[in-house]
Amino acid sequence: MNWLAALILGLIQGLTEFLPVSSSGHLELGEVLLGTKLEENLTFTVAVHGATVLSTIVVFYRDILSLAQSFFTFRRDEQSTTVLKLLFSMIPVIIAGFFFSDRIESLFTGNVLFVGVMLLVTALLLVLAHIHKPGKRSISYPDALIIGIAQAVAVLPGLSRSGATISTGLLLGDKREEVTRFSFLMVLIPVIGANLMEIWRHRGMTTGSIGFLPLVIGFIAAFISGLLACRWMIRIVKKGKLIYFAIYCLIIGLVVVVISL
Repeated sequence: MNWLAALILGLIQGLTEFLPVSSSGHLELGEVLLGTKLEENLTFTVAVHGATVLSTIVVFYRDILSLAQSFFTFRRDEQSTTVLKLLFSMIPVIIAGFFFSDRIESLFTGNVLFVGVMLLVTALLLVLAHIHKPGKRSISYPDALIIGIAQAVAVLPGLSRSGATISTGLLLGDKREEVTRFSFLMVLIPVIGANLMEIWRHRGMTTGSIGFLPLVIGFIAAFISGLLACRWMIRIVKKGKLIYFAIYCLIIGLVVVVISL
C-alpha cells in the first residue's frame, strides 16, 4: 500500500465512521477502486479504527470521564444508569461477534452489489427517521437493546452503523441529542474489543506489507477526518438534516447496483 492509498482509505474511514453512509461499504468500494485488500494489512486496519475511536474519545471526553466517575464510584444517578444502558446495548453485537463472525467476514469479499443494496437500505432508514415526528423520550433499557440490535445488524458492509442506530433511536421516539450521544458512545467498547480480538486471532501471522509512512498517514487522516465528521454529525442530527445523506446513499447505492448488474 502506498501513501496515497493510505491517505484515501484513512479519510474514508474517518468520515464515513460517523456520517451515516457506511464506513464498511465505502471501504469495500475503496479497496476495489484502489486494488488493495485491508485484511492483508491488519496493522493498517487496526490503526485507522483506533484513530476513529480516539477521535470519539476526544469529542466526548467530558462525557466519558463523567460516566466513568459515576459508574466506578457506584453512584445511583443518571450517569451510571447511562453506563448500564450502554453495556446493555452491547449484548447483541457481542453475540454476533462470538457466534457469527465467520459468516459476517465472508460478506467482506468485494461484493459491491451487496454493498449497493445495503446502501439503499441505509437510505430507507434515514428517510424514515427524517419523516418521523421528533420524540422527547429518554432512552430506556428496551430502547438500548433495540438500538444495540441495529448496531449488530449494521456490521453488514453498506449498512451504516451510525445511520442504523440513530435512525432506530429516532423511530423509537427518543430525543435527538441523546440518541446521537448514545450512538457514538456505544461503539467505543465493541470497536476496541473487535480490534483486540483481530490482533489475537492473527497473532504470529504477517500484518501485511505496509510501510511506516503509509501507516502514519492513514492514522492521521482517519483521526482528523473522524474528529471533524463526529462534530459535524452532532450538529446535523440536531438540525434534522439526515435526508441529505439519504439522498447520497440512494444515489451511490443505485449507481453501484447498476454497475454491478
